[in-house]
Amino acid sequence: MAGVSPLAPARFPELPPIAGVRLAAYAAGVRYHGRTDLMLAELAPGSTVAGVLTRSTMPGQPVIWCRECLPGGKVRAIVVNSGNANVFTGRAGRQVVESTAATAAGLFGCAPGEVFISSTGVIGEPPPADRISAALPKVVPLLAAEAWEPAARAIMTTDTFPKGATATAQIDGATVRLNGFCKGSGMIAPNMATMLAYLFTDASLPVSVMQPLLAASAETSFNSMTVDGDTSTSDTLLLCATQQARHAAIVSADDPRLADFRRALDEVCVDLAKQLARDGEGAEKFVTIEVSGAESDRAARHIGLTIGNSPLVKTAITAGDANWGRIVMAVGKAGEKADRDRLSIAVGGVQIAVEGGPVPGYDEGPVAEHMAGREIRIAVDLGIGSGRATSTAPTAAEPAF
Repeated sequence: MAGVSPLAPARFPELPPIAGVRLAAYAAGVRYHGRTDLMLAELAPGSTVAGVLTRSTMPGQPVIWCRECLPGGKVRAIVVNSGNANVFTGRAGRQVVESTAATAAGLFGCAPGEVFISSTGVIGEPPPADRISAALPKVVPLLAAEAWEPAARAIMTTDTFPKGATATAQIDGATVRLNGFCKGSGMIAPNMATMLAYLFTDASLPVSVMQPLLAASAETSFNSMTVDGDTSTSDTLLLCATQQARHAAIVSADDPRLADFRRALDEVCVDLAKQLARDGEGAEKFVTIEVSGAESDRAARHIGLTIGNSPLVKTAITAGDANWGRIVMAVGKAGEKADRDRLSIAVGGVQIAVEGGPVPGYDEGPVAEHMAGREIRIAVDLGIGSGRATSTAPTAAEPAF
């Protein structure tokens, strides 16, 4: 494995236990040797689940399985293997999923449809169903409430560090907790990435509330970052609620008592999404692109991601060159409503262009110093509306051209 990304956090965060959640990691020999490659999460009976899955028209068998299970709204176990993605594997891949679900269902006394499955790794080879099924009974005794980091490490492929985040919130006076971990390094673009992400809360929430909250949070986090512009076949984001917290019943996603929970969910999702961008394959710089004054939030997000995905912009950033003309190019390439004579651009807080032209005599020194650093901030104001969005992207060690 390559060295740890220079943009990695100092350490994996301290994720406290969540009532109704236990996890474990195991070396099942799916593909790797000498490391864990199987993650098992057990959820308390009655736990609910919401999900956002890849929009790829070539989804893997685990994604198809999760899509079939989500309408049931219940989860008792999540099984994830790394090494083989179980994508483009036909009937053999479906049999792996069914076998895994049946084995886990037998261990936890639940229906197979309450077992959610993910796979990540190479495409075109089904994971060895016999190894996974044989390993699961051995994993159950290892389940522990504190095993967040081992679980996060077990699902890594080309990742250089495990990714986790946590937050607390108040619902009607009761404290609830959110923990999450994810994996992803390459094939990362909106519509999520080669990304697997699992969020857990002890809140007592029905699926009808969780699903719109999760979908909205995904838009402003995982769907607002990019690494390479490619969309994976395996993207999976699940939110599980164990119903263990004691608070008043919530029946609508619009309930004002959910405001703090919504904040915490967004906080965890954005934290994890930023870690994915920081672990982009070959990443050397972390770029935050703030777009304001757009026709709509959707337009702002599209413009930001177009800037982040531009090979020419990435090349300029990698070279430490504040070539704002390339940013103008990317704004125009996005095809959203724009007015050249209202466009403003700032890099590192220094205004470079305003009202469609360069700022006369702006000081290049602070901009050059900023561009030489690891953390790059680009701000674009279109000056035509109230739409705004923040996108993130890394740049690689070598220029694109």
